[in-house]
Amino acid sequence: MEEQKGEGKMNVRSIFSDKQVNTGRQPELDLAKALAILCLAPIHCIIECTPEAGLVSGVPYLFDTIIGGPLSAPMYMFAMGIGMAYSRKNSWQALVKRGLLILAAGYLLNVCRSTIPYLLAYALTGDAEQYLTQIPYLTFMNDIFQFAGLATLVMAFFIWMRLPKTGMLCIGLAASLAATAIGTVDMGSPILNVLLGYLIGTEDAAGLVCSDFPLLHWMIVPIVGYLFGDCLRHVRDKRRFYLVVSIPCAAAAAVWFVRGICYGLGMFGEGQNCYYHISTPDVIASLLAAVAMLGGYYVICGHLPACLLDFASEVSRNIAKIYFIHWILIAIIIRLALSVARGTQELPVGITMLLGVTISALAVIVAHGVSAWQRLRAQQRKTKGGTLSQ
Repeated sequence: MEEQKGEGKMNVRSIFSDKQVNTGRQPELDLAKALAILCLAPIHCIIECTPEAGLVSGVPYLFDTIIGGPLSAPMYMFAMGIGMAYSRKNSWQALVKRGLLILAAGYLLNVCRSTIPYLLAYALTGDAEQYLTQIPYLTFMNDIFQFAGLATLVMAFFIWMRLPKTGMLCIGLAASLAATAIGTVDMGSPILNVLLGYLIGTEDAAGLVCSDFPLLHWMIVPIVGYLFGDCLRHVRDKRRFYLVVSIPCAAAAAVWFVRGICYGLGMFGEGQNCYYHISTPDVIASLLAAVAMLGGYYVICGHLPACLLDFASEVSRNIAKIYFIHWILIAIIIRLALSVARGTQELPVGITMLLGVTISALAVIVAHGVSAWQRLRAQQRKTKGGTLSQ
């Protein structure tokens, strides 16, 4: 018995180190973020261009409910938490600044992808019911940027309070359980539905409220990501680490996913809010899937050429820009041009997928150009500053 305990300790020590030995960029994390963002344009094009009845089966169901569901946003949130653990700028002051900037970017995106296109569409068509009535909700809608900004501010508060990691986890779990118990609510007031929708799931009878990714439902994901990232920094043998954690996570997530898909349960049920207002069991299953996928990506990274790893790394660094740009392109091409010109956004699935891939490629190219321009400007300012100091 003593020998078995000793062997167990040795196995743990062979995987982990007391020191932070696994620092720097993590290729599997870059690949996870890159694949997640590259899939978003096809996912959103499918949602925009497919009638609701067509989303329940086939390719649209795959991209909307499965790839665009538990395999997409949870991975981004999980990676966001890992990034906080790995970032050199992870003081509470830096996180407050970052959170406010993300929130500002989220509202700017709402204006660019919804407010302006819908105003232009109304000016061209005169259809107030289709366009004007939605503008207040879409301008102040809660989406992934709003969630990310609020979650970053919460993490800044935790760090400022010097909250222990177990305390963070308990708060995240309690928030999820409370949100699950409350469920989706209608406050009977558009303003209250919008405001409360940042924290818990809200809806109204008209279906105009956009309460996507409420904080209490999803906060546990970046918290677990942060704890996972802190753990990953101490891993000395990543192959064995992922072998130990990813295979059981994959098995558990697969069982839950198959059950949900076959019987239409939980986040695989009818309507979008069963996913956006996620329950505690579903969010845990999504976390298990994220850990499982990271293990798979680690294996894949070992067989990829350096050029593809470099590409994944750049896409990962530009993930916020790509997200912003792909939505602007969707707003211009689908919500404005296609909708006004044809009177409908619906397209065949094949054309929709081709459009999504094209938008994704354009977003990557434009983001690369913007980043290159920003680096050039920074270098010019640095050179100018050095010249002046001389």
